[in-house]
Amino acid sequence: MAEIKMRVCNVCQKEKKDSKFKHENKKTCISCEFRWKTSFLRLLVHDRRLTAQERIASRLGYMGSAFIMLSPYILNYGYIGAITYILGGILLTPQVWIAKQWNLVIININLILGYIIYLL
Repeated sequence: MAEIKMRVCNVCQKEKKDSKFKHENKKTCISCEFRWKTSFLRLLVHDRRLTAQERIASRLGYMGSAFIMLSPYILNYGYIGAITYILGGILLTPQVWIAKQWNLVIININLILGYIIYLL
């Protein structure tokens, strides 16, 4: 009769059959490897709540984005298009500032200054 090879898992410290390990040179059983992968993937996806400051900035950012999307269509109707561009840039800046997206902060400041110069 064939003898069953047994090995000890280095994580759970249980003695298990050789078939419970992926390869001959593996020291961790399949179930312990799966738990490690699951916990690692959960660590990568961190669920957190927004602070009050982040929530307000997010809502202002939505409004600012709406103004910026609307502005090209009303730019020909006097100064109202330029004013909505400036207002959109001002409302959008806190969201990217809190997110520390400095390249977008610079773009928003450039947009605000450019349309102020356009109005003057």
